[in-house]
Amino acid sequence: MHTASTTELTWRKSSYSGNGTDCVEVSDDLPGAVPVRDSKRTSGPNLMFPATSWTAFIGEIHAERIS
Repeated sequence: MHTASTTELTWRKSSYSGNGTDCVEVSDDLPGAVPVRDSKRTSGPNLMFPATSWTAFIGEIHAERIS
């Protein structure tokens, strides 16, 4: 897996965060992995998900099995 610092990544606000202050940011920069962080704590910790797991999670949201 890629070992670059997550500070080097391009982050975007998740479309599921809405316009509120509780926002999740994700990066599409790492092949095979999806880093996720709290937009209020950009220098704080982040979670790293395998891309296949993230895709399955988003699919469940689209199917409205997770809200």
